[in-house]
Amino acid sequence: MDSNHVTVIYKWTAKPGQLDRLKSIYSDVTDAMQQNEPDAQAVHIYVSEAENALYVRDEFAHAGAVGFHLGGTAAAHFSDLLAIATPGPFLFLGDVPDEIKQATEQMQLGAEFSSHIAGFDR
Repeated sequence: MDSNHVTVIYKWTAKPGQLDRLKSIYSDVTDAMQQNEPDAQAVHIYVSEAENALYVRDEFAHAGAVGFHLGGTAAAHFSDLLAIATPGPFLFLGDVPDEIKQATEQMQLGAEFSSHIAGFDR
């Protein structure tokens, strides 16, 4: 993983009775990212039936890919998601420019940002 890589880990909590719809929307999001976002390196979605929530881990090659995602796939699905679920928190891990930070504030994602300081991949 290079130093430009950005990981985003986040949660969507479904409103009562909306978990299946939330899973369906995220199936569409995953398909759109795989087809249209070449610098989205991985997407993994986990369901917590007990919390009525999805946890998502997105891996991007660089911060520009995060911006591309927020302006494209995320924007296209955001109003549908807000209608059935509550976002956050969103944890952005890696170097993220101020304009992306400001965009997440406008989206009210409850975003937190952390820079990488150490680690390894095998």
